[in-house]
Amino acid sequence: MKSPSSSPSSSSSLPRKRRLPHFVFTVLAFVLLASMIYGHDFVSLSRKTHQNPILDELGTRSKAEEPPPKSPEIPFAVGKALGECEYFKGRWVKDESTRPLYRESECPYIQPQLTCRAHGRPDSDYQSWRWQPDSCSLPSFNATMMLESLRGKRMMFVGDSLNRGMYNSLICLLHSNIPEHAKSMETHGSLTVFSIKEYNASMEFYWAPFLLESNADNAAVHRISDRIVRKGSINKHGKHWRGADIVVFNTYLWWMTGFKMKILESGSFEDENKRIREMETEDAYRMAMKSIVKWVKKNMDPSMTRVFFTTMSPTHYKSEDWGGGRGQNCYNQTTPIQDQAHWPSDCSKSVMRVIGEVLGRRKDFPITVLNITQLSGYRKDAHTSTYKKQWSPLTKEQLANPVSYADCIHWCLPGLQDTWNELLFAKLFYP
Repeated sequence: MKSPSSSPSSSSSLPRKRRLPHFVFTVLAFVLLASMIYGHDFVSLSRKTHQNPILDELGTRSKAEEPPPKSPEIPFAVGKALGECEYFKGRWVKDESTRPLYRESECPYIQPQLTCRAHGRPDSDYQSWRWQPDSCSLPSFNATMMLESLRGKRMMFVGDSLNRGMYNSLICLLHSNIPEHAKSMETHGSLTVFSIKEYNASMEFYWAPFLLESNADNAAVHRISDRIVRKGSINKHGKHWRGADIVVFNTYLWWMTGFKMKILESGSFEDENKRIREMETEDAYRMAMKSIVKWVKKNMDPSMTRVFFTTMSPTHYKSEDWGGGRGQNCYNQTTPIQDQAHWPSDCSKSVMRVIGEVLGRRKDFPITVLNITQLSGYRKDAHTSTYKKQWSPLTKEQLANPVSYADCIHWCLPGLQDTWNELLFAKLFYP
């Protein structure tokens, strides 16, 4: 048997010369003639095919150097914040030339629990403070721009009475730009609707202090000390939020019972045999935040909808927090706290961390956090205090000691919550 090396195909002899077919010579001759006649065009074609680095620097970029695709546009955004502006870090400055943004007496939509001047507050300086971020200025609130953006849309505030105050504030900021015949307000149970007929729009408030279902869901009768929240129950309320184009959530104060939070796992709130589990406040709050995120992802479109979450609204019941006398609170306070390092003692930093962990930097559905906690913590002067409609007659003992019944939770309008809406305006249009 012959070895493979001895086969003819592997012979070491010189290869035979093969004669090229006649048509190949014809083609080569044609190409040579064309290059002589159209040489310039061949050079141009070569330059287009093999990019010159100098041309790339002048703006003719190769495919590999094309910029990455643009990120999806943010709904309602018209521009970006200048530089690295941190809207929530700054100070309060007195500004009587631009404050207040409206008059209490000219806005009929403020709840009587927030009309401080009408209920005898003697000073008005609390209306004259403007929030000034350290690194920039807030965009000026533009009512016309806001109304045009709401044309044909629904905007909804969901949460507790503090969110309702923010809702009332925004209506006051807008209502003078709406003809009298083209606006109305109606309340049906947990839902209040401010209709803007000329714009085919609505601004709504939905009472849900825990966001999840709870035994405090009655919008009128909800003063319950033994608070219970049903686990995984967001859909009871959530069905009323579907279809909204802008949603502003808040929840915090109702969770702060001073005890572990009671979670209903089975049965009804009225059922004697209901199954209840107690959870640390931080864990229960995290459960609610995760429920909100899950609901938003399932029911809202990030290309069409904007979702906001307002952080903790501080109270001012302990004057020792700002160097005041023992046993005093927000009563008779008329100036803000000037110490920029001040943090309100009643605002849990662990809960603040939960908000950051669950809502911060989400890419699947971004939820914009309005961090109003510290800037509001400076405003010990801005609460309704004793200047509000009282839920029940005051006793002689209370009247003799106003500190005992001062409301250091809610805020006078106009006032601090107008700034919350300026921040909302800034993050909505200039994220």
